[in-house]
Amino acid sequence: MSDAGENVTPIDPSRRLADAIRDVKNAVADRDDVVVELREASRMRLDLLAQELAPVFAEVPADIDMFDFAVSSGLQPRLWIDAISHVSLGRDRRTYRFLKDTRIGRVVLAESTDIKPVADQVTRYIAERIVERQRMMDGGVDRAFGRETAVPEAVAALQAPHSNGWQSFFAGFGLFAAGAIVGFALTMAWLRDGLSALKLFDF
Repeated sequence: MSDAGENVTPIDPSRRLADAIRDVKNAVADRDDVVVELREASRMRLDLLAQELAPVFAEVPADIDMFDFAVSSGLQPRLWIDAISHVSLGRDRRTYRFLKDTRIGRVVLAESTDIKPVADQVTRYIAERIVERQRMMDGGVDRAFGRETAVPEAVAALQAPHSNGWQSFFAGFGLFAAGAIVGFALTMAWLRDGLSALKLFDF
């Protein structure tokens, strides 16, 4: 009867766990290097777009704080225009994609491997947002909701022309006249009761 230990494959003394761990770390580092290189390449392209748009960003009034104009760091760098729109790169890391988040989902406002058409679209978008904000502040059309921005009735009353003063006068006079008539009727009723008590008249 053979011993069970004879069927066991002997361990190669040259194979060590430390060597395997080192190999895995090297493979992970290589993959990380590729990811970092891609991320840095994306960030560099977005920085070029930001430089192209720098004069536009500088012209935005200082009191308008709805824009971000910053390149974010992360696995997928983005050039943020405002809270709902940004420029990122496509899968090929060469195509600029100007995206906007809406209630019905994300829409593409511009897409090109060339900086100029994307920069032009971003510039137009910034202009539209500024005009939209100004019209909303002036009580104009709210394009975001497709309706007129109503002016509060109290403010409208304060802004009414002074010609309404005569209307207020006649309204006050009418109230005064109505009060006088009611007072006269009550006085006559009181006098009638008094006279009836003295039995001077038969009502």
